Amino acid sequence: MAFMVCAVAVLAVAAFPTALLLQRKLRQARTAAALRMASASGIVEERFVRIGGIDQWIGIRGEDQNNPVLLVLHGGPGCSYSIFTPHLRSWEKCFTIVQWDQRGGGKTFSRMGRLRSGEISFEQLTRDAIEVVEYVRARLRKERIFLLASSLGSTFGTLLVLRRPDLFYAYIGTDQNVGMKRGRNEEFHDVRERLRALGLRKGIKALERIGSDPTGWSPDDFNTVARWTMKSDPKGFRQTMRLLKDAIWYAPGWKLRDIHEFVAGMHYSLERMLPEISRYDAWARGTHFEIPFFLFQGKDDVMTTPNLAEMFFNDVVAPIKRMALIPDAGHFAAFMQPDRFLRELLVDVRPLAETPSPNVIEQT
Repeated sequence: MAFMVCAVAVLAVAAFPTALLLQRKLRQARTAAALRMASASGIVEERFVRIGGIDQWIGIRGEDQNNPVLLVLHGGPGCSYSIFTPHLRSWEKCFTIVQWDQRGGGKTFSRMGRLRSGEISFEQLTRDAIEVVEYVRARLRKERIFLLASSLGSTFGTLLVLRRPDLFYAYIGTDQNVGMKRGRNEEFHDVRERLRALGLRKGIKALERIGSDPTGWSPDDFNTVARWTMKSDPKGFRQTMRLLKDAIWYAPGWKLRDIHEFVAGMHYSLERMLPEISRYDAWARGTHFEIPFFLFQGKDDVMTTPNLAEMFFNDVVAPIKRMALIPDAGHFAAFMQPDRFLRELLVDVRPLAETPSPNVIEQT
């Protein structure tokens, strides 16, 4: 999805270089100003840390270092969520937010490139994540942290908390990806019917050519299915494109080269991980969790549907579990509706850290 946004942005620059680049520079400056941290007890850090034998980028932001820590596992593969930092500004009153550009993505890919990124697999990402958590715990002097895992990040996020529950207060899944092995034919049928209702015959033909079995897909097939799935929900497609375009194009400090590297990292990671992604089944990893388990899913998500997420949630056994649907949100629910999402976090999640919650002005 982000591939299309970046392509449109680059074409626009070629057509209107002066006006668009000036507008972009001004918007980036305004966003950077809004992100400035005035709190004396706050923290803003960005650095490369040696994780899994390579340099990996970690960003830490928060208004009070006494707040609990929330580590974000981004999706993709290779789609860094540090571009969404402005959307999470209100969260920084309540949590110290840690963004990590996984190997094969974002600033980590830009620094290491194809030749030095090493193996990219669920197992390697899980081992990397454990090292990241250990680094964060030592840096911020925390015994446990919260884990927010989104989309592809949720595929190895569940494995991470199953393997090392001692590191976390709770697991929070969003855009929960349970794999493409179960319910795939029904999902395929639903997308095709929505395309038919919209008169999008080209999309129907593309899906029928590719087929519903992901184990034989190429990266182009994967992207084609994702694109037509999004287009089967016109409102959600427009919302997602607007979200991604603004996040990528106006990211503070980003140059056009950074956009190119962002897209290149996603291409590279998908090439490496697609065979494993196509075989992934959340149930096979296990459904018994030793820590509280939360799912906050976009009500209108057509990419990782609430129905499939709920199927998995119903089989989860955990000390505490809760699922909520975020209204008026599809994929990227946390960034489409950050204030509604934050309210869910403050209801049941943050109290698990056993620290008082600061007064937060709710926004609508």
